[in-house]
Amino acid sequence: MTRPAIPVVSYPDLLSTTAARQRAIATLGEALESVGFFILEPHPVSPEVVRRAYQVAAEVFALPEPAKARYSPPHQRGVGGFSSLGSEQAKGYTVPDLKEFWHVNRHSLSAPDAPWPQEVPSFRPVMMRLYQQLMACAEVLLTACAEYLGQPQDWLVAMATGGNTVLRLAHYPAVGVAPPGSLRAAPHEDINLITLLCEATAPGLEILTQQGKWLPVQTTPGQIVVDTGDMLQNLTNGLFKSTTHRVVNPQSSNQARLSMPFFVHPRPEVDLTPIDSLIDRTGGTAQFPPITAAAYLAQRLEEIRVEPVGEGAFR
Repeated sequence: MTRPAIPVVSYPDLLSTTAARQRAIATLGEALESVGFFILEPHPVSPEVVRRAYQVAAEVFALPEPAKARYSPPHQRGVGGFSSLGSEQAKGYTVPDLKEFWHVNRHSLSAPDAPWPQEVPSFRPVMMRLYQQLMACAEVLLTACAEYLGQPQDWLVAMATGGNTVLRLAHYPAVGVAPPGSLRAAPHEDINLITLLCEATAPGLEILTQQGKWLPVQTTPGQIVVDTGDMLQNLTNGLFKSTTHRVVNPQSSNQARLSMPFFVHPRPEVDLTPIDSLIDRTGGTAQFPPITAAAYLAQRLEEIRVEPVGEGAFR
């Protein structure tokens, strides 16, 4: 039997107290070293919550443009809310991505002035449940990452506690004939620590292999795709790979797509400088300069065109 291109990790095994846990941690760590991606199956996020999240997200994106625009705060960074079609483009590209999106972040969950769509009252409670379940899952994965890396179990969880982790609801509308050079999401790497991606409503995700070929990835119900972000790549001195990926345009021009990536971020003051033990483990030379999460984020935001509301989301 051939090994799958993207390794599969069992969430229940990560919670066990048997040898299965150590095997699952090894599979997870080796996947992030070699591919930068793994599939979590089964996972603890409720299928009903995922189904309802897509349902209410579709209702929001179906609102008239003026209605959605009311939830796009133009002068506030990191508060969540709506960003319109074409509001973001990848580093090194001159055309924007063919997507619109809504961000739910820590501010959204706690601040009374956070933007929530009044036209879809069930949107807020459903997204809050999804956010909380994904965060609980992410903490288990971060604990496993830390253990694989030989660090204290709470090493990465402590960094993420209080960070502006973002649930992005991305809508790739049916756009007919796409502008020349435009993709639903041009090739990029995630900025954060790790990303959790529930199954999308249509295919399109592809990752760039070490052989320079694009590998299609289609999640199915019961799976979450997990990948390394640049910040974790920095911390591990490149041991964990932040892999380039994209979302390609569909063959059928009338096919829309929804996806829900969950970007786990550290607090702004967290030091992303590669740690000594992992420098030793990766050849003895630091591959990345000292930098905080806030400074790294500012640097990346200068490289991509993104509306102010997108500060918490990061590709």
